Amino acid sequence: MQKAGVIVAVAVTALLTGCGSLASIPGDMPPGPGVALPVIDIDAPGRAATQLRGWADEQSDALGIAPVALEAYGYAAAVLARSAPECGIAWTTIAGIASVESGHGTHRGADVDDSGTVRPAIIGVALDGTKGNAVIRDTDGGRLDGDTTYDRAVGPLQFIPETWQRWAVDANGDGVLDPQNIDDAALTAARYLCTRGGNLTSADGWQRALFAYNQSNKYMQVVRDRAAAYSIGRRA
Repeated sequence: MQKAGVIVAVAVTALLTGCGSLASIPGDMPPGPGVALPVIDIDAPGRAATQLRGWADEQSDALGIAPVALEAYGYAAAVLARSAPECGIAWTTIAGIASVESGHGTHRGADVDDSGTVRPAIIGVALDGTKGNAVIRDTDGGRLDGDTTYDRAVGPLQFIPETWQRWAVDANGDGVLDPQNIDDAALTAARYLCTRGGNLTSADGWQRALFAYNQSNKYMQVVRDRAAAYSIGRRA
């Protein structure tokens, strides 16, 4: 059963089409790590990800990703590099997932503000067994997704509420675990992927992590292609 990263059925077509030819990107598995992160103080107070603003600004236009989102992905990778160095998760993998799940927090006209919060909130379709979705009854009393009958995936990384409540991390230092905040969502996703995949620098580990996020070969391939594009400084 899918634990996280449930793609809204109507979003699949929108996000998987019109992405351009990816024929010339590297075919490595896992995808490359991309531009190296500068050394930052991951324990700095407040939104420590802002230390990556120069790094993010240099890549933003070429990748088509807002700096605040890139900061979130880079910070998540930096945290895991210290807390789980054996994992080796790269910011490009997190970016690839976020691209497919929500267009980096821009699905259906949403935007990511300077604090990393997505407005309006991104909430997926009811997981009621229709349109190829799993059946997942409500697990959060509608607190995160507004639905007291079925669960819906939430936020820019599209977590099922039950999974969010188990794995959520406060990445921006505001004391709130918010799936609609791209900092919290990116770090939570990185933590989840590392736990499920183990060594994400290996093909087996990376694929295991992606299958835990979404049990679809097509999904894994699209994420791989987009992450690989980001790894060479290209839009996906």
